[in-house]
Amino acid sequence: MNDPEHAERAADERDRQEEPAGEAAADVSGADAAALQDRLLRLQAELENFRKRSRREYDEAQRYREIDLLRDLLPVLDNVHRAIDAAGKTADIEGLREGFRMTAQQIEKVLGSHGCATIATDGTPFDPTVHDAIQQQVVPGVSAGTVVATVNPGYTLHDRVVRPAQVIVAKEV
Repeated sequence: MNDPEHAERAADERDRQEEPAGEAAADVSGADAAALQDRLLRLQAELENFRKRSRREYDEAQRYREIDLLRDLLPVLDNVHRAIDAAGKTADIEGLREGFRMTAQQIEKVLGSHGCATIATDGTPFDPTVHDAIQQQVVPGVSAGTVVATVNPGYTLHDRVVRPAQVIVAKEV
């Protein structure tokens, strides 16, 4: 059974079995080629429309992404305008100071509700990833490399630094 003639006959038999299937496939693709081509074109058009729609929706979302923050900040701006108007009508400096303090707290609350947080500074070890040392100072009783004062607070948005805190850092004598 392992003779070369038997192997050749088996190969011829396989070829004959494949021919009708190949011819049938050729007949099917010949008959349905137009329908398949039409379906392909429709699917390509549908995919292109989906891409365009997705891009348009993404662009719109990017364009208006700050709308919630603005809606939250507008009442704060209204309070600032009221304070400015009140400053022209009163001599109560302490009342104005308290009004501005409350407005600052309102802004901090709005920023916090949008994921913005103040970077911890005073008394913490200096961290160059969130602190910007603008001065070094000898401070008795404080170890070198400790933040002793904040010149400007720093902020993070979730885990990203928006602005590093500008700090004064203790140094050795």
